Amino acid sequence: MDWNDYDAALFDLDGVITPTAEVHMRAWAQMFGDFLKERGIAEPYTDDDYYTYVDGKPRYEGVRSFLASREIELPEGDPNDPPSSASVAGLGNRKNADFEQILETDGVDPYPGSVALVNALVERGTKMAIVSSSRNAKPVLRAAMMIDFFPVIVDGSVAAERGLAGKPQPDTFLDAAEQLGVPKERAVVFEDALSGVAAGHAGDFGLVVGVDRGVGPDKLLDHGADVVVQDLGELV
Repeated sequence: MDWNDYDAALFDLDGVITPTAEVHMRAWAQMFGDFLKERGIAEPYTDDDYYTYVDGKPRYEGVRSFLASREIELPEGDPNDPPSSASVAGLGNRKNADFEQILETDGVDPYPGSVALVNALVERGTKMAIVSSSRNAKPVLRAAMMIDFFPVIVDGSVAAERGLAGKPQPDTFLDAAEQLGVPKERAVVFEDALSGVAAGHAGDFGLVVGVDRGVGPDKLLDHGADVVVQDLGELV
């Protein structure tokens, strides 16, 4: 790719800048594993469930999607529901509590290749933003010492405040490009999630780069990625 064709880079966070996707995967597996066990359901939650129903989606939407796949019905609940509540919101809050515990215990380091690309883009003056479904984007960026690189952060909390539809809708990416003052045709989307590359494709951005952290290049291409890399260091 020729960076002279683009003026902005819009990065997903988890699995693109930081390996917090692994922390999220562990938190989802812990939460859903406990939930299924509590209900006496033998069929286990798997990594394939994560990639198919949860990855890249807002937290409560991920809960809804997985529960629907198992034909489990729960009340919607309220965002203030405690993690012990048997509701969509309660399960989402339980997952977030598990995530925060794992993050605090183990910390997070950014991918070296991603740091190399970000530094290269700083040198050439490319504008950058984080577009994440997570409500934990800022704490994760601070833990990874990367927050100062991104003057625009559109995360799950910002999306909720502004009424922006989450991925696979393109609204959050479009909002970030608008805040940066860059036409979407001059912006590159970086995503490792199927819902994220679908959002980039739906938004008709200049380029959608799929980052293969395990979902597979074919699926990323099928959902809208223009190009797939294993590591962002390949683009430096």
